[in-house]
Amino acid sequence: MENKCIWNKYSENQLKELDKFCAEYINFISVNKTERECVDFIVNDIEKEGYVDIKKVIKSGKKLKAGDKVYAANMNKSLIMINVGTEDAENGLNILGAHIDSPRLDVKSNPLYEDSGIAYLDTHYYGGIKKYQWVTIPLAIHGVVAKKDGTTVIVNLGEEEDDPVFFISDLLIHLSQEQLEKKAAKVIEGEALDLIIGNKPVSEEKKNASKKGKEDKEEKEAVKKSVLDILKKYYDIEEEDFLSAELEIVPAGKAREAGLDRSMVLGYGQDDRVCSFPSYKAMLKVKKVKRTAVCILTDKEEIGSVGATGMQSMFFENTMAEFLNLTGDYSEIKLRRMLANSNMLSSDVSSAFDPSYASSFDKKNVAYLSKGLVLCKFTGSRGKSGSNDANAEYLGAIRNIFSKDDVSFQLAELGKVDLGGGGTIAYMLAKYGMNVIDCGVAVLNMHAPFEATSKADIYETFRGYISFIKNM
Repeated sequence: MENKCIWNKYSENQLKELDKFCAEYINFISVNKTERECVDFIVNDIEKEGYVDIKKVIKSGKKLKAGDKVYAANMNKSLIMINVGTEDAENGLNILGAHIDSPRLDVKSNPLYEDSGIAYLDTHYYGGIKKYQWVTIPLAIHGVVAKKDGTTVIVNLGEEEDDPVFFISDLLIHLSQEQLEKKAAKVIEGEALDLIIGNKPVSEEKKNASKKGKEDKEEKEAVKKSVLDILKKYYDIEEEDFLSAELEIVPAGKAREAGLDRSMVLGYGQDDRVCSFPSYKAMLKVKKVKRTAVCILTDKEEIGSVGATGMQSMFFENTMAEFLNLTGDYSEIKLRRMLANSNMLSSDVSSAFDPSYASSFDKKNVAYLSKGLVLCKFTGSRGKSGSNDANAEYLGAIRNIFSKDDVSFQLAELGKVDLGGGGTIAYMLAKYGMNVIDCGVAVLNMHAPFEATSKADIYETFRGYISFIKNM
């Protein structure tokens, strides 16, 4: 069975809406490259549309009713949106769940050092990356530094036109004979992914002022000292403050339209912001719902969804308990029934077929660019290890609502069975007994510094999420 290219199915008005939606998406992934930035941006957006912090509702003593909209943020790294429906919550929820973290480099706790007149930040990569892809490209620093006095310094360097950028060096081709004989996984070692941040030593005037007539370590590390002076002057950051910092190294620059026909998007972090953006936008588009609609935007998916802000934490369950309590009808058994009766789309990306690497895919069971949103009945690896594996009845129900709303979709697997695999948050929600299936956008260059997607697929995924919220 062959899926058709979806570009030609849109009316002129739909094509205008597609371009407008994708322009907003390009801006979103250009300015939000960390989980914290995503949460801040989305909270500001949804509050304009009437969403209220659930903590304020709890404090007010008011009860939630149909039509109310609330959100809960967790440590500024994950977020849950709730649009209260007219049906009894015990009948279940319609849930969209995506993640807002992406592969990157994290700055270590004791990172700053100087070697041969160059100042570096030591890093530890986060998530699955091909390390050789991160050298020689312009990089930016995003994050926060929490100081001992309780203040927090926001860092965002490398994105503006007049900002400096940073980079990781690679060995020149003329001396690379031994390096090029290594396997790709070893060409660049993890400990070699150190960020170059400076080369100019502290001025002689400042050096003499600190030396006080005798040579000291600061003179030997004059470039490091210069970097620290800059950090102190512009950010009021001391070297010790790196101990309580969360600084992420990401590709510098904006996402862009790609192709002469401007049919694609090329940018960092599309796994999984290409699903998180249409998820929360679909929640805003649908004003009134029968079944309560929920959008989960979670952290730490790229490293197993662990920790206090990952999907394996109690944040989701606790928030749903608070929601039920605010309806005035909480009980433990009702919470369990509500979760078990729910339906979910695990809004995550799938691999797009790449003709340059055709041997890695089963062409009959892979996603293609511009052929609609992707349903993955199961993910996992090899013998479906770590998979959710949605049941046939649920898949049939999804097909039905998408057919009624003319939502184009394709079914796919990640790649050939024995080559590897990957997982999503689907199985973590399925543990409650609810129906869950992976549903998202096909991506080329997945986990690379710059990933590619089809504008048509992004828009069609948005349409599919709206159909799910309204009709399931």
